[in-house]
Amino acid sequence: MMLNDPLLQKFLVYLETERQLSPHTLSNYRRDLEKLFQFGTGIGLSSWDKYQPRDIRALVADLHHQGLGGRSIQRLLSAVRTFYRFLNREGLVEHCPATGIRAPKSPKRLPSTLDADQLTQLLEIPVTDGVSARDKAMMELLYSSGLRLSELVSLNMTDLDLSDGSLIVTGKGRKTRMLPVGGHAVRAIEKWLDKRPEMASYTEPALFVSKRGTRISVSSVQQRLAHWGRYMEANGKVFPHRLRHSFASHMLESSGDLRAVQELLGHSDISTTQIYTHLDFRHLMDVYEKAHPRASRKRNSDSE
Repeated sequence: MMLNDPLLQKFLVYLETERQLSPHTLSNYRRDLEKLFQFGTGIGLSSWDKYQPRDIRALVADLHHQGLGGRSIQRLLSAVRTFYRFLNREGLVEHCPATGIRAPKSPKRLPSTLDADQLTQLLEIPVTDGVSARDKAMMELLYSSGLRLSELVSLNMTDLDLSDGSLIVTGKGRKTRMLPVGGHAVRAIEKWLDKRPEMASYTEPALFVSKRGTRISVSSVQQRLAHWGRYMEANGKVFPHRLRHSFASHMLESSGDLRAVQELLGHSDISTTQIYTHLDFRHLMDVYEKAHPRASRKRNSDSE
């Protein structure tokens, strides 16, 4: 059994006493190295100094084929390297077989979007006071303009021009961009501005404020959106990034203009937009069937 391997036991004691790692981390190390040991035993390796890079690559391929994610495999490789550094320090091995080996990349997990009907239902929140007016305005603006959460909370009163439905945001890298604000968002913001003097002084620059009258925090926005998601019985948890992702997906599905969506989102690299947004496959098939001259599945009568 791997658990009785004396070198492993010595290594785990080292991690626990000298490195002072937590029991959870120790358990991860033990489990990952057990995978290595069992794989090596299965191919006839009798000691730690027998492992070669090709063996580690084979293990990585095997684990990936079994469905283990890239992050988990990367953690295993890190455990192997740490273990072999320990063995090298003890004079037991001269090389690390995992050096230079990388885990396969895991696909980025994107939040599910809310469709147009679901968003309409979510955004029909009842406005009864300043807080609910503020929350509705924030949610409408997140979806209307595809803002990042950090961009939303950093907005100042002077960044907004309701007369022409636009705002200026400062995104990553301190880059500014001008964005359109939709009609529903404009009306929601106007209602919020009517209530805002009840919560904040006219000298407060922030567009959205807390009950204390100061700029609202990131965590408060997250909590308020989660609250309204539950209250309005939305499909799944509601959070700022999900509204931004819904904005991007709906814009791309309707327009097909990746460059425009890139500009709206404030992405410096269009590859980020390609990952961030996605087209529904049925929509892609519809476009393909209509646009490609040889895509039609209908057979001509003379070919039958």
